[in-house]
Amino acid sequence: MIWTPKLSETVMSKVLVVVYSYTGTALAVAQLLCSQQPDWRLAHVTEERPRSGTLGYWRCVMDSLLARRPAIRYNGPPPSDFDAVVLVSPIWAFQLASPMRTFVHLRREELANVSVISTMGGKGAPNAFAEVAEILDQKLVLSTAFTQREVDDGSYAARLQAFGAAVAAAEDSTEAVRPVVLSPQTV
Repeated sequence: MIWTPKLSETVMSKVLVVVYSYTGTALAVAQLLCSQQPDWRLAHVTEERPRSGTLGYWRCVMDSLLARRPAIRYNGPPPSDFDAVVLVSPIWAFQLASPMRTFVHLRREELANVSVISTMGGKGAPNAFAEVAEILDQKLVLSTAFTQREVDDGSYAARLQAFGAAVAAAEDSTEAVRPVVLSPQTV
């Protein structure tokens, strides 16, 4: 006899990881996550007008403070083809990075069962989580954050693997799940 799972027993098997990375930190996190969960697909958000130097840095700050949505390019499959989506993005001035804000606004109808990973210098992740949930008008499945220091020294890898396992095992639920082990650590 072949066992067929009921819809409520089905785990999320098709997961898309969408990353925007300004310095490469968020990209490193997304790549490690996909290597830990080999069936997951990686997609990229880039800006039409790249940032560089001091002016680029100040554009990051101003975009965050003014909640701007710059023009972006998305290189990946339709998010609606996946059971779950993990967004990986940096924090700018205690806010969600503006290119990811644009992506979430543009694709909000295609995003279901969303989890968020933020990379940051030290603070701001709860603001980004709340903004994504508000834009989507839905609770996040999971959320976590890693500091630049954790990524640089590699100490985040075990928590990232636990996060990936939790997303993979999560059932479609209206309840947000935030185990203590996935909470961000402060510097």
